[in-house]
Amino acid sequence: MSSLRLLGICGSLRAASWNRKLMLEAARIFDPAEFTDANLRLPLYDGDLEAEGIPAEVQTLADQIKTADAVVIVGPEYNKALSGVLKNALDWVSRVPGGVWRDKPVAILSAAAGRAGGERSQMTMRHAMNPFRAHVLPGPEVMIAAPDREFDEAGRLKNEMPIKLLTELMGDLRKAATR
Repeated sequence: MSSLRLLGICGSLRAASWNRKLMLEAARIFDPAEFTDANLRLPLYDGDLEAEGIPAEVQTLADQIKTADAVVIVGPEYNKALSGVLKNALDWVSRVPGGVWRDKPVAILSAAAGRAGGERSQMTMRHAMNPFRAHVLPGPEVMIAAPDREFDEAGRLKNEMPIKLLTELMGDLRKAATR
């Protein structure tokens, strides 16, 4: 069997963000897979821009989603919701013909400084994904609170419970991707 294709979508653009570290941990645990880190540096959605044609970077993201066997979406919580970066990406991809999310296995993760670890960002992300009819896994929920204490210097999770939950979630994602 050829290697699975895993797409990582991180809702934080900062190179050293906790969410990027969490996405890379998920990819490491999901392995073996051909992993792609999606570029979310997209223009803000604008109907006038869309009328000129789908921007190349948006089409690239839609193509990556379509060809992935599974997707991991990781995002911070900004003002009690998913980040604007993630929402903008979802809005743009929804304008690309072909329904690239349909039945796609998706795992949602979050890391946030608050005590709930991004619980509201996950709730709003699940709500935002609903119209696309993706196969969003219901759990286990992986929410990393106080991420500055959860990762070591190499960017690896160091506490047993989040590692256990992430391992279970990535195992479920792998099963969903091979069905």
